[in-house]
Amino acid sequence: MEKIKFMSDDTGREEEFFVLEQTKVNGTSYILVTDSEEDDAECLILKDTSKAEDTESVYEIVEDDVELGALLKVFEELLEDVDIER
Repeated sequence: MEKIKFMSDDTGREEEFFVLEQTKVNGTSYILVTDSEEDDAECLILKDTSKAEDTESVYEIVEDDVELGALLKVFEELLEDVDIER
């Protein structure tokens, strides 16, 4: 599992996540990340909000219920052996 580091705008600290899956929907990139490799880990869906001219990717947590629900279905299909609870 790939491990990536993020710099939190809120705390200014670096945080590490494991990437479970990534996909692109309507031209926007999304990644499903978790804070642990354990079975009952917390996960987040992050949306790439960077512009084409940006040198680094900028990710935000998906919080919109409609968008989140649709993306959960997509990731569940991509990860057949994983149950994602909301």
